Amino acid sequence: MKQILTILLLIIPAALFGQGKIEGKVIVAGGGGAPDSVGIPGANIVWAGTTTGTSTNNAGYFTLKRVRGHNLLIASFVGYTPDTVRVEPGEEYIEITLLENSMIGEITVTGRASGTHIDRAATIATVNITAAELCKAACCNLSESFVTNASVDVNYADAATGAKQIQLLGLAGSYVQILTENIPSIYGLGAAYGLSYIPGPWMESIQVSKGTSSVRNGNESITGQINVEYKKPATSEIIFVNGFVSDAGKIETNANASLKLNDYWSTMLLAHGETQSGAADHNSDGFRDEPDVRQYSLLHRWDYLSTNLTFRAGVKFMKEERIGGQFEYDRNNANTWDNGYGINIGTERAEAFTKLGGVFGPSDNMSLGWIQSFTLHDMNSWIGYNQYNAKQKSYYTNLLYQYFPADKHTVDAGVSYRYDHYDEMRPAYDELTEYIDIGAWHGTVESLPGVFLQYTYTDSAKMTLLAGVRYDFYSNHGAQFTPRIHLRYELTPKMTLRASAGKGYRTVHVMAENLYFLAGSRTIEIEDDLDIEEAWNAGLNLTGYVPLGDRELRLTAEVYRTSFIKQIVTDLDTDIDRVLFYNLDGRSFSNVIQLEAQLQPVTGLDITAAWRWNDVRQTIGGRLREKPLSSRYKGLLTASYTTRMRKWQFDWTLQYNGPGRIPSTMANPEPYRRHDYFSAYPVMNAQITKYFRKWSIYVGGENITGSRQHDAIIAAENPFGDYFDATMIWGPVHGRKLFAGFRFALDRPQN
Repeated sequence: MKQILTILLLIIPAALFGQGKIEGKVIVAGGGGAPDSVGIPGANIVWAGTTTGTSTNNAGYFTLKRVRGHNLLIASFVGYTPDTVRVEPGEEYIEITLLENSMIGEITVTGRASGTHIDRAATIATVNITAAELCKAACCNLSESFVTNASVDVNYADAATGAKQIQLLGLAGSYVQILTENIPSIYGLGAAYGLSYIPGPWMESIQVSKGTSSVRNGNESITGQINVEYKKPATSEIIFVNGFVSDAGKIETNANASLKLNDYWSTMLLAHGETQSGAADHNSDGFRDEPDVRQYSLLHRWDYLSTNLTFRAGVKFMKEERIGGQFEYDRNNANTWDNGYGINIGTERAEAFTKLGGVFGPSDNMSLGWIQSFTLHDMNSWIGYNQYNAKQKSYYTNLLYQYFPADKHTVDAGVSYRYDHYDEMRPAYDELTEYIDIGAWHGTVESLPGVFLQYTYTDSAKMTLLAGVRYDFYSNHGAQFTPRIHLRYELTPKMTLRASAGKGYRTVHVMAENLYFLAGSRTIEIEDDLDIEEAWNAGLNLTGYVPLGDRELRLTAEVYRTSFIKQIVTDLDTDIDRVLFYNLDGRSFSNVIQLEAQLQPVTGLDITAAWRWNDVRQTIGGRLREKPLSSRYKGLLTASYTTRMRKWQFDWTLQYNGPGRIPSTMANPEPYRRHDYFSAYPVMNAQITKYFRKWSIYVGGENITGSRQHDAIIAAENPFGDYFDATMIWGPVHGRKLFAGFRFALDRPQN
């Protein structure tokens, strides 16, 4: 650990270490029920006449480097009257009191919102992706929201069904806990195609944190957590419409409308519809490069917001049909084998949620929150000969209590419960690996009550320590204990070190999460009594800010290690005719190092450069091997330029994905063999946006370089034969795409 810390410290220039500094706290003025010395989190602190500033942490503390010739410090926060105080030369600590201002006049700000930023005061290193960042690319759904993100990769899982999966810290997205407004959402039957269930224009922001996260939301974030915030009726547009069309045959429309009924109640309706029927075949193998998709979604939500009480509720419904396979297959024919190899996947999904929270106590130093969600997921699918039908019924609830006994201390406690009921109709195989009988329904129930306790200690602006524990009682795997700890330490006003360590657990639903393996001739063999997955994760993140005149260069260096104690191995190496799922017997780990730099060299131009190394290995068939079909490194370079008065915006992204291992196909006949490794390849995207008063138009291209995997499907000419395999995917399966669209927004007047 000392060696890693030393390496990271050398990455950030020594120029970051400041000489003089001032520490302090921004507090609420007494009176009106507000106690003295209550800190204001997120308040802005800046030296008058300069751009040097900072923000307060969760307890209201800050540390700021002195600027020669300046001794007036300005503190401000929305809803409070700004205050300017004089700092004497020998003064080391100061308290600034802000008075609540109930008469805030109308303020119009013209500028550019930051697309991606890191909260400097946050204990856990979290990247916040805003709506401005999502508009830099043709973000049609969650799977396409990470084009400009250096940490998250999104790849196709196979070349036939269109299933996508993310990767974080070199491991599959199943080890990432995906939430919508802090409610677990994409898992189980939603794992294979769930990334496409969340439309991009519905999202207000995305928070991405790496490593183990807080224990408040469960114990499943082994490599990280992704939380999606939907638009809120009280703050979103009155009316918003987005239209999109591409030369791949995709047409998409999104719309939302919100209404404020009074000072407390507001409601909102969001709608999404898409159809894709381009039927492209760039590699001339007779298969659609991407499946035809028809999807319709509706979300209706209600919000109640008052001074001490918040209530949110919503219902969502989604219906999708995926048609893939050979061009001869007709979607109107239920038999996917008598007129060409066909893929027909129909999904209906209904969700409902409620969130209730309030503050109480003599000085509003306690809060209580209650979250509930219900999910019904129904899938009916044919993939060639193989039929897979399944239903999932889920209920989740989380009761959270928070207490602030003093400024430096915060205690969180709560109880949670999750219930998942799976009914699956799985394919069966005979000795010739041919589908023969659908068999009976297989029912699985998992009941998961849990309790957690978390403590946060904040020592002025320098240090924050967050420690938490969970105890979860799995109905199928017994009790599991989850410890986690996070540390944020401000080495200087311009350099922050974050460290994390903890454990995570995950139950595996093999068929639901690996449905795409049915797009091949391999027999699927699942070992009896699969165990729960268990892993440790530890990481260091060092973020520094280098002043360059009136600009600032943000540098980030981080290293993470994930080490599995128990894991379910997906074995494609032992037998070319089978895919095996069994308990790990040996070592399995992932080591990731990432460097990132972000700078605005001139007004309106944002540049990000990043490089990541992955070392991911697993014991497969008794040998410690490199994880297959995964890149060893990734490079990212993005540039975004906005002209004055924000009339035009130009966005450009280049990814360079490194080589990786391919499971051996040497047991196949010569025509059906592939190389054991794939080469590095680039992916380039670009977009131009023209802004008008209430609307904008945009045009662009995806994968402009045309990089794609030419031999994506093995034995495509005989999909019902012994060598057919559409799952050996490591790169893009489609060529260059061109697109165009528009956005119309009638914004809500700011009070």
